[in-house]
Amino acid sequence: MTRVDFYILDSNDNVERNRFACRLAEKAWQQDNQVYLHTQNNQQSQQLDQLLWNWRQASFVPHQQQGQADDADCPVLIGYAHEPEGTHQILINLDHEVPGFFSRFERVIEIVDQDEKIKQKARDRFSFYRDRGYDLNTHNINHH
Repeated sequence: MTRVDFYILDSNDNVERNRFACRLAEKAWQQDNQVYLHTQNNQQSQQLDQLLWNWRQASFVPHQQQGQADDADCPVLIGYAHEPEGTHQILINLDHEVPGFFSRFERVIEIVDQDEKIKQKARDRFSFYRDRGYDLNTHNINHH
């Protein structure tokens, strides 16, 4: 069964939320996992695409946006509208809703910051997973 992890950030900065997603994607890729970053829209997908190139000095995370070349072989795929092709072990969900295809992943990561809208939507997703019996874990992340 899919494991679901909620990472609670002590910031309400959306850029910090995206940077944390990059950090988790890099770590997962370094552990030989394929990652799908599910965003709300094309704009957020493009922001993550750019951020993955320069979010940290001397870092390189091989990635692409969904629909470019062969999605199935890409270690870190970014998309928003469609279920990814191929096998990806980890879903990092940056959307406000639970993607309909989440259960095909071994692990789902939800990143929550202190923005009230983000927190409320995260509570809804937490309830969704809990009510269906998924293994839930919460991690408080302090950047200070």
